[in-house]
Formats: sequence, C-alpha cells, structure tokens
Amino acid sequence: MFGFLLRRVAFLAPTFVGITVVAFGFIRILPGDPVLLMAGERGLTPERHAELLHQLGFDRPIWQQYLTYLGNLLQGDLGTSIITKNPVLGEFLTLFPATVELSLCAIFLAVALGVPAGVIAAVRRGSLLEQAMMGTALVGYSMPIFWWGLLLIILFSGILHWTPVSGRISLIYFFEPVTGFMLIDALLSGQEGAFGSALSHLILPSIVLATIPLAVIARQTRSAMLEVLGEDYIRTARAKGLSPLRVIGLHALRNALIPVITTIGLQVGVLLAGAILTETIFSWPGVGKWMVDSIFRRDYPAVQGGLLLIAGVVMVVNLVVDLLYGLINPRIRHQ
Repeated sequence: MFGFLLRRVAFLAPTFVGITVVAFGFIRILPGDPVLLMAGERGLTPERHAELLHQLGFDRPIWQQYLTYLGNLLQGDLGTSIITKNPVLGEFLTLFPATVELSLCAIFLAVALGVPAGVIAAVRRGSLLEQAMMGTALVGYSMPIFWWGLLLIILFSGILHWTPVSGRISLIYFFEPVTGFMLIDALLSGQEGAFGSALSHLILPSIVLATIPLAVIARQTRSAMLEVLGEDYIRTARAKGLSPLRVIGLHALRNALIPVITTIGLQVGVLLAGAILTETIFSWPGVGKWMVDSIFRRDYPAVQGGLLLIAGVVMVVNLVVDLLYGLINPRIRHQ
C-alpha cells in the first residue's frame, strides 16, 4: 500500500506542472487589459499605463512571467490580488470553508438519495418504479444548473416564501467566525435562531448543486448492482436461505461500491465546477463566486491561484478514493 501511495504521489508531480501551465495561460487568453480594469480607462495616460504594466511584470515576455510565477509557487507564494492587494492564499482560505460546507451538504444529499435509489432500481428492474427513478435521474442530469436554481428561487423563495433568496445567514445575526462553517459558527454563537437561519439559507443551494451528482450516482449504483446481482456468489447466498436484505446489503452492495466510490470521488470536481454557477446564483460568498469575480476583473494572480488550489483539492480527493479501494475490497489491497 505504501509503494502504491508513492507511485501515485510521483504521478501527481507532472500533473501539477501541467495544471500550472493551464492556470497561467487560461486568464491570459481572455481579452481585456487588467491595468485598465484596475485603474479605469479615463485619466490613465500611456506613461502611467506602461508604468503599471512594468510594476505588475506584464511587460515581460510570457515565458519569463511563467518562470517567475513557477519560482514563487515553489516557495509557497501564490501572489497578491491585483484588485484587493491581499494575498491570494489568504483570500482562498477565507472563502473556501463556505464552498466546502455547500459541497459537503450537496454530496451528502446526493449519496443519501442516489445510492438507495440505484439499489432499489436494480432490485426492481423492469418495474414502473425503476423507470420513474431512472427517468427522474436523467431529467436531473440534463437540467441546467442556472435554470434549475432560478426556478427553485422563484417557487420556494418568491411564491411560497419558505426559503431565503441568497446569502449564508440573515443580516440580523452577527458574530465572529470561528471555523468558517456557518452551521457550526451559528451553533457556537449561542444566538437564538442563528442555526435555523443558516440551515434555511443552505437548503436551496445544496439541492441545486446535488442534482447532477445525485443522478450520476443513482445510475452508476444501478449499473453496478445489476452486474453484481448476476454473479454466482449472489445465487449461492440466496440458495443458502439468507434474507434478501442481507444478500443485497452485505454481499451485493459492498462489491458494487467500488465503481460507485470512484463516481463519488469524480463528483468532487463536478461539485467545485457547479459551485461556480450555484454560488453566483445564490450570492454564496465562496470560492466559486470569488473566481467568477476575479475572471471578470482580470485578476491574474487570483485566477491562477484559485485554479491551482481547486485542482489540488481534486487531486487529493482522487488519491484518497484510490486508497479507499483497499479498505472496501481486501483483494485490491493484497494486489
């Protein structure tokens, strides 16, 4: 297992270098001058424009800019935001708990509903229930996030007035953040109603963000269960007189979890990508909304650092998923 871990870590090194190239080049292919966006077009003389370009290092050749960026990165320096003048790493760490909180709630919802739905659809194969579940999953997978989010806002916030429209908590509550996770901080604050307010603000964004992963997990679970239910050891377990719950839950589902866990791990990238739209729609102050704002402002260091850190999170999650294979299936661990 330790040798496997070393090989996987070594494989991540060239991947990381490739990500730095993508992160560095992505923002530079977009039209727009960051100096003009930072200083404003009116009142900026050509001399002042050239001076700002030199101060920011944008007047040097691209390859020199990349080598400087890579050298600073190896020293742990992700740069300073052009707009806010704050370190990029500090801004990311301040906003990242909001995105993690939203993503965790979304993936919990997707797994809690998707896995049972896939198991039921596999066990009841060919029934009307299975067709309804998989049809709903297909609709959820095909639904655009921005349209689905706006539809839920109109229904539950605008018409029914059940949930708030945007933000993480009502403005009537104020307390210093301790963990960055609003649900936990609201509990720690001791203010009456703070936790309920934070939870109500989290419902709609979590549903919107969980829709596509839920559909993918449900369909993958169904496919994996159908394959496992046709194996000889499942027929043997049934012939021994074991209860259907034991056969499905202990023997079938455990062996079907390998591709399902792979799918769940891959959904982390989907969640982080979907969080950009979800956070923008619901004005959720997380990394996704910060990235969108940084792209519009051509904040090179913020976009580069954000892409790199998000990619790093996805790589770490995929590595953890690979290690979990051995815990679920001992045969993989022995190999």
